[in-house]
Amino acid sequence: MTRVPLRPLARILEARRKGENPDAIERENIRLRHEQMRDKARQRAEGRLLVLGLFFFCAFSVVGARMGLMAASVPEEPRASASTSEIVNQRADIVDRNGRILATNLQTHSLYAQPPMMVDKARAASELARIFPDLDAEELFKQFTGKRKFIWIKKVLSPEQQQQVHDIGEPGLLFGPREMRLYPNGSLAAHILGGYKFGVEGVYAAEVIGTAGVEKAFDEFLRDPANNGRPLELSLDLTIQSAIEDILYGGMKLLNAKGAAAVLMDAYTGEIISMASLPDFDPNNRPVPLLEGDPSDSPLFNRAVQGLYELGSTFKIFAAAQALEIGLANPSTLVDADAPMRWGKYTIKEFEGHNYGPLLSLTDVIVKSSNVGTAHVALQIGEKRQQEFLKALGFFEPTEVELFEAPYAKPLTPKNWSEINTITISYGHGLSASPLHLAAAYATITNGGTKVTPSLIKQAYRIPGKRVISEETSAASRAMLRAVVTRGTASFAEVPGYGVAGKTGTADKPKPKGGYYDDKVITTFASVFPADDPKYVLVVTLDEPVETSGSKPRRSAGWTAVPVATEVIRRVAPLLGLRPVIEPDSAIGVTKG
Repeated sequence: MTRVPLRPLARILEARRKGENPDAIERENIRLRHEQMRDKARQRAEGRLLVLGLFFFCAFSVVGARMGLMAASVPEEPRASASTSEIVNQRADIVDRNGRILATNLQTHSLYAQPPMMVDKARAASELARIFPDLDAEELFKQFTGKRKFIWIKKVLSPEQQQQVHDIGEPGLLFGPREMRLYPNGSLAAHILGGYKFGVEGVYAAEVIGTAGVEKAFDEFLRDPANNGRPLELSLDLTIQSAIEDILYGGMKLLNAKGAAAVLMDAYTGEIISMASLPDFDPNNRPVPLLEGDPSDSPLFNRAVQGLYELGSTFKIFAAAQALEIGLANPSTLVDADAPMRWGKYTIKEFEGHNYGPLLSLTDVIVKSSNVGTAHVALQIGEKRQQEFLKALGFFEPTEVELFEAPYAKPLTPKNWSEINTITISYGHGLSASPLHLAAAYATITNGGTKVTPSLIKQAYRIPGKRVISEETSAASRAMLRAVVTRGTASFAEVPGYGVAGKTGTADKPKPKGGYYDDKVITTFASVFPADDPKYVLVVTLDEPVETSGSKPRRSAGWTAVPVATEVIRRVAPLLGLRPVIEPDSAIGVTKG
């Protein structure tokens, strides 16, 4: 900026020449300079006020727009956000065939501590031990006073526990939101559901993953966000499952059994309506697996699927059905049943030393449950054909049921299948299979002869399986099984109006180191109903039962498994929508074998 002198020499000389006062020139120049400076300052201030005004206008516009957006939005609870919230923690529900909840999710909180933020560590430790009896106050205090800056205390809290911890008033005790799995029906269908555990964990989220049962088998489906929360729909009926578990528990206690299992299956589709195993557990508080001893002693052991048992005389119908199918016999064909039977160094006896011989019809071999008669039929069938037939029924591979444990339950078959194995397997000894294997095989034999694959998933339609036997053979087999109930070893299984057909099986329990117990058995009753048009297959198995109401203990299936299965059919048949059919009275003898 060019500055003008206050006393310009030319002006001073001119003023003196005119006789004017030169000081007036200086005062005038000072006045003009001050006015110029004032004008520039005013312009600068006005510019700053304009900029500030524009800033405030923009700020208030943003605030107003945000307030308008919030006023127009749907109100919702705020959610905590952090880097760990990227953990996928949403899991689909599991429902029964009628849409009733079997497993769902519950929003809860975890509890953790940050010792550097804690004020009174000793008091916090003692209060936490009071709220959570499984925690030790001294151990907590050691952790709080150590070098760690983060300590997990509880992975899951109830609302009541959270409030109690909050009341402690300790700033170093913090909560993190998370999702947990809830089984609202407690132990009901526990072995099917399995349970859950936490996978990847963070402060603000935790990954819920299946640990057994369908939770493990369908873990990927249940965690897949692409399903948009679509539930996993099982074939189970919650009402029927509850009824069967109650009956099975009562029967197990009355008969002093170590354990029990039951399978109720659709005879055509293979859908499992109910599957129970006792003792059971609560998947909300899944117990720790056994690390030693007999796995079947654990409540986690699923006897219906994992239990591999010699299923006794329930196998005899397979030999009879195969003999019918290949033309070796018809229901009236006479079979050698003269006991005892000698085969090399082995002696084949009848139950409790009976002798039903010398000849029995094939039907009576099944009705009276003759070991000797079945053995002679099996020898005529031969080793190779027997193996092929049992393989077609599914006794050489694990069941394909949708449980994580199922692939590990492969039936136990002889390494070298000799003639003596052919004999013993024909009446249910020497081959161990699960109750679920037996249920699928009985469905195949009685539904018209098509192979059934058991499933826990509700099916919209049925794909017929491979034909194993003809419809004529299937009908004849049903008639034999019906005769077992009307005049044979399962007379207690008669349920008026429902035409039950089935076969008992009593097998000595093998010892862990070889041989068999003298006073421990596995009893089974495999049944179908109604016999004239089978809709359902029911298998009930009891481990070490003994009926003690009489003068001496009774352990046969007719006195143990049959009454339990009968009560199941009586209770659940109406629930299944089956209408009873009036049958003419007939004299029924009561025999047990």
